[in-house]
Amino acid sequence: MSQIQRVAILFAGGPAPAANAVISSAAFSFLQAGVEVLGIKHGYSKLIDFDPSKPLREGDDFIRFTMQSLEFMRTEAGIRIGTARSNPGKQVTKPEELRDPEKSAPLGRVVAALHSLGVDALISIGGDDTLKTANKIKMYQDHLPASQKRFPVVHLPKTIDNDYSGIDFTFGYFSAAENLAEQIRNLNRDASAGQAYFLCEAMGRSAGWLAYGAAIAGDACMVLSVEDLVGPFRTTETVKQPDGTTKTRTIMNLDAVIGKMVDMMVAREKIGRNYGVIVVAEGLAEYLPQAEVDGLGRDDHGHLAISNADVGKFLANRLSEEYKKRTGKSRKINGVQMGYESRCCIPTAYDVMLGSQIGIGGYRALMEEKLNGVMVSVGGQFQVSFVPFDKLIDPNTLVTRVRMIETGSDFHRLARLLEQSH
Repeated sequence: MSQIQRVAILFAGGPAPAANAVISSAAFSFLQAGVEVLGIKHGYSKLIDFDPSKPLREGDDFIRFTMQSLEFMRTEAGIRIGTARSNPGKQVTKPEELRDPEKSAPLGRVVAALHSLGVDALISIGGDDTLKTANKIKMYQDHLPASQKRFPVVHLPKTIDNDYSGIDFTFGYFSAAENLAEQIRNLNRDASAGQAYFLCEAMGRSAGWLAYGAAIAGDACMVLSVEDLVGPFRTTETVKQPDGTTKTRTIMNLDAVIGKMVDMMVAREKIGRNYGVIVVAEGLAEYLPQAEVDGLGRDDHGHLAISNADVGKFLANRLSEEYKKRTGKSRKINGVQMGYESRCCIPTAYDVMLGSQIGIGGYRALMEEKLNGVMVSVGGQFQVSFVPFDKLIDPNTLVTRVRMIETGSDFHRLARLLEQSH
């Protein structure tokens, strides 16, 4: 690791503001140290099917960073090297499967592809699924014969959902929250003019950080996420499986959730506010009754295709019906799906600073600390630290540990207080 001469940087998963701040800061640090930097294009999609007889091509499959190519890149929107959701570790669900030649073959092709480029280290940038992949690439190499060449793997955490363990805030979160908050503020004015409601679905599969941040900054009148499905708002259903057996799954208590929304609307009417914006996290789709999610499909990481569920519109229709049933009046309630608009927006100053420090942390992990199998973390006054993969990933399932909003925490209480202020 002390002889690193060429580094590959790869970005995978959904986009996030300040991605280019991370990439360019890391690349700049290595170039200053005389280390060559390759940017792998579109995640693992060009590596997962690598065939030695068809070498990777510069320009099509990867780019070679120079000081000139980094000019103005740090504050640029988008992702200069692109991204993709290809998952080379999809078939490996437990450590022993890394020894299975068939299941680990895609990981092997990725390692071979990087070796074909003469890469001495890999920096992966992405969300929890990309962290899982980085860990599997590291573990795959750990299982290789001692004579075979290896390269260290360092991961840089990315997600606008901010649900990462091991770091206070992920780059792009505040930019995305601000972008959505602006939309919510505009919708609030629209709702006020028309005496109507908007029920907005924000991104956030596993946790409600983005929905909460956007709702608080956007002056919404209510926000709900998966963390709020506790007590009376949570129930179960028994579902028949294709093999004839039954399975009990946790779902939201739709009557209770919708009832809470109607209670809020009625309370607002008493103070002359016949309008508002409700924000829900898209992850609530995972807790819809089975009949509502059948046929939606799943992605390469096994996740339900929740964008197809359109949970905002589903809840808006149910809310409209229950409001009329309860009050005898009609109120226009529009379901709005938002989130993609925020993923490649211009990053805020905070995210540029955070992303830059995370990128430099990748350099420090490899060149100064000589580390392998760590995630870069930044906290406090932009202090860099390094968290081993095994502190973030379950060793038996190889699944990452998600950080939820703690019910009753000060952040959770902030949202509840602001709802009452309306």
